[in-house]
Amino acid sequence: MISTVISDLGKVILYFDNHIFFRNLAEYCPYSARAIAARVHGHRDMIRAFDTGKLDADDFYREVVRKLGADIGKEAFFRIYCDIFSLNPPVLDLLRRLKAGYKMILLSNTDVKRFHFIKKKFPEILFFDEYILSYEVGCLKPDPRIYKKALQKAEVRAEESVFIDDLPENIEGARGAGMNAVLYEPHTDLASELKKMNVVIEDGARCG
Repeated sequence: MISTVISDLGKVILYFDNHIFFRNLAEYCPYSARAIAARVHGHRDMIRAFDTGKLDADDFYREVVRKLGADIGKEAFFRIYCDIFSLNPPVLDLLRRLKAGYKMILLSNTDVKRFHFIKKKFPEILFFDEYILSYEVGCLKPDPRIYKKALQKAEVRAEESVFIDDLPENIEGARGAGMNAVLYEPHTDLASELKKMNVVIEDGARCG
């Protein structure tokens, strides 16, 4: 029996588009947005270090502007770095309704700057009982440790939880940890998928 819903943040509750950041940053450096995207993807280790709290915000800013030859102040940099999100209202509404009957956990690969921005811009998402954030726990999905941390925080067995995420590798990681899981994509009827697991909404009716 499901007692806990564990949800990803990006591209589930909030849409995001890093290309918004790349296009805005292109105004401050000699590279096009496409070239910036290519260079960023060539430095995944740096991004992982920021997302796991091993690289602080000041060092992240300095490294990015150095690698791109960008002429932009730190405040302006983080403003355009963070402002790439928009709400997914149907999923937000469904998860908020589920809170009446389930323990709700947010599990996200994110960094300190973007999550602090999200908390200020989208306070309506802050209804979860617990938050497992990669920059705080020092590991990223699909590392088995992060699922273990989420289950420990929720104080539930893996089979009593359902995990929602937009990436197949993260779903496989959750299933490998013994959790139920739903891959969320733009066409997914999330309520219907949860109904298959006998998840119910606040009025006692089946999701659907």
